[in-house]
Amino acid sequence: MLMQISAPALETRTVSILGAACGRGARDERCQHGPRVLRQGGLIARLRHEGIDAIWGGTLPAPSGETGIPALQAVSGLCKRLGARVDDLVAEEGFFAVLGGDHACAVGTWSGAARGLSDRGPLGLIWLDAHMDAHLPETSPSGTLHGMPVACLLGHGEDALTSLAGRGPALRPEHICLIGVRSFEDDEAVFLGRLGARVIFMEEVVRRGLDAVMEEALGIAVTGTAGFGVSIDLDALDPTEAPGIGSPVPHGLRADALISALEGLRRRSGFIGIEIAEFNPALDGNGVTAGLINDLLIASIPGGPTP
Repeated sequence: MLMQISAPALETRTVSILGAACGRGARDERCQHGPRVLRQGGLIARLRHEGIDAIWGGTLPAPSGETGIPALQAVSGLCKRLGARVDDLVAEEGFFAVLGGDHACAVGTWSGAARGLSDRGPLGLIWLDAHMDAHLPETSPSGTLHGMPVACLLGHGEDALTSLAGRGPALRPEHICLIGVRSFEDDEAVFLGRLGARVIFMEEVVRRGLDAVMEEALGIAVTGTAGFGVSIDLDALDPTEAPGIGSPVPHGLRADALISALEGLRRRSGFIGIEIAEFNPALDGNGVTAGLINDLLIASIPGGPTP
């Protein structure tokens, strides 16, 4: 009689997903509908089909411009609530995903993550974006808050946003690495250069390859920190592959390369969460960007088989 040996069961991957339905930090507020469209489009079912125990933890709204509430008040209120939720998840050592909405929500996401880690040590962050997002109110040509989250997380900008991490800034400049930058103003470059934050421009990504660049970024994010996260502005990708975004910049990252790089991160110790921002469903006529967000999440959530 032949014995049948069963293959070992794959470890169940678990993720708590939060929607950040905010468009007040952007010129086009329709990105606030991103979390709703993703959820209604079957995101949770898709993740569960892939063996992921996905839990929708709720969608946090921000008041629209029609309410007359100032953008700073709307964004800071959303970030405060989002930060409290992320703080709890990180303190419980659960993996989280935040889906935006405009990228100003990152101030809430990573301020909360820094608070959740505070008893263990600092936060590290890998930031993928076509832009630096490092404007101060006095240097921003547009005044839009989604161009300021990196500066706010480093402790510079509006008090209503820089104070959300509690005592001191959410991030130290030596613990963040920006990847894929190709559209920025001189003031931002001078600001980040003065602080010593590492910026890997798109030209360098092309020259070295995303895997090598990501390995360097990971080294920055894990050195001297208690945990690290990844924040993705979808405009980091080439707009031919992610059309559902409000601020497209040509010649960006390839989707397959980013998926592969995220798969390489998900076995790394200390990976606490991911954020995907700037999905604008009104600009995603054929659903390509929504499908890509599904793929990015599946690639990144820890606990799956080794790629």
